[in-house]
Amino acid sequence: MAQTVTLKGNPVILSGSLPSVGDRAPEAVVVTKDLQEKIIGGAKGIVQLIVTVPSLDTPVCETETKKFNEMLAGMQNVDVTVVSMDLPFAEKRFCESFNIGNVTVASDFRYRDMEKYGVLIAEGALKGILARAVFIIDKDGKVAYVQLVPEITQEPNYDEVVSKLKSLV
Repeated sequence: MAQTVTLKGNPVILSGSLPSVGDRAPEAVVVTKDLQEKIIGGAKGIVQLIVTVPSLDTPVCETETKKFNEMLAGMQNVDVTVVSMDLPFAEKRFCESFNIGNVTVASDFRYRDMEKYGVLIAEGALKGILARAVFIIDKDGKVAYVQLVPEITQEPNYDEVVSKLKSLV
């Protein structure tokens, strides 16, 4: 069933179904800033943190990506991917501008696979980009944590995310 979030208080419907904790994490293909395809989700034998954001060119997404890059700098055995619909060229400039090197920044522009995670915005001014959400996938490919941020203009609960990651690695 499609979820709803808000944008400055106005409801926004999302396309796809949000996975629940315990579900098998769907595989999605995204494109890195170096134009390489990367498969996220599914069983990888390592904990995965998948963060979806509307656009790195917005203040909240910029802050969120920088915070995850800093907070997870020393964490071992976690594959972190921040996914937006921004083109890989813009993502590369962003990473170079802010020294983003502890997380992979990738785009869903090619396949729109993040609809499998229920975070593709289905209507309105932001139709076609991603809502703000955080997913943690355990080593066996099961969803261990889901945080769909209810208001697109707000940041996620970082402490909750990091606490859950630490419990899995």
